[in-house]
Amino acid sequence: MLEIPKKYKRLAIVGASHNPDRPSYQVMEYLLKEGFEVVPINPVREEILGKKVYPSLSQLPEELYPEVVIIFRKPEMVLPIVEEALALKPKVIWMQEGVINEEAKKLAEAHGIKVVMNKCFKKVHLIGKKMGQ
Repeated sequence: MLEIPKKYKRLAIVGASHNPDRPSYQVMEYLLKEGFEVVPINPVREEILGKKVYPSLSQLPEELYPEVVIIFRKPEMVLPIVEEALALKPKVIWMQEGVINEEAKKLAEAHGIKVVMNKCFKKVHLIGKKMGQ
C-alpha cells in the first residue's frame, strides 16, 4: 500500500469538495502541494483549488485518465463509481477512511485493479515519506 502514492501520480478524486472543512478538500490540497496531478470529480462544481472539475469519471478526456481513483463517497454509492471507472482502466481504486464496499472491491479486482479500502491516501503518503520512501 505504501508503494501506491510513490508509484502513481495521476489521480482522480471522486467526491471532491470546494469546502475547506471537508476531508476531500484537505486531501486534494495536500496532494497538489506534493506534486500529484489531481482531477476533481463533482457534478455541481466547475473549479476546486484552481483545477477544472469534471461531473463524472466518464466525462474525463483520455489524457486525464487517472492511475488511481480516490473515492470520497458513501459506501452504498461506490459500486456505480467503480463500474464507471473500469472504462478508464485505473491501476488502483482507493476508498478513503470509512468507505468499505466489498462488492465494488470484488468487481475491481476481477478486472485486475488493485483495491484499497478504509484508508486515507494522504496519511499513507505521509507514512511513506516518514519512512523515506
